[in-house]
Amino acid sequence: EVQLVESGGGLVQAGGSLRLSCAASGFTFDGYAIGWWRQPPGKEREGAACIKGGEDKTYYHDSVKGRFTISSDSAKNTVYLQMNNLKSEDTADYYCAALSPGLPLTPATMTKQFNYVYWGQGTQVTVSS
Repeated sequence: EVQLVESGGGLVQAGGSLRLSCAASGFTFDGYAIGWWRQPPGKEREGAACIKGGEDKTYYHDSVKGRFTISSDSAKNTVYLQMNNLKSEDTADYYCAALSPGLPLTPATMTKQFNYVYWGQGTQVTVSS
């Protein structure tokens, strides 16, 4: 059974940090790029970051560049999202998802929800100002 399980969300003050984890199972982890998506209250889901660990390729949304870092640990089948200097606008439900294998790893493909084949259930991040 394919599973993506997010953890690490919570309530944090503006300027603080959180590290989200995405534990994958049931599929060949190294064959997939893993992305972090987020959906702020009342807004559409947006791609925050994506990584293909084996190819050392990453993507970041402009709004998180310099504050968020995505990393991958293939030994643990886990992708992390280190979020620093959090802002109130980072408040959202955060989801990890696996990009369909074989797609080129470009911002154009990484930023389209329909290119992702597996999704987790999400973890909530609330940043208080």
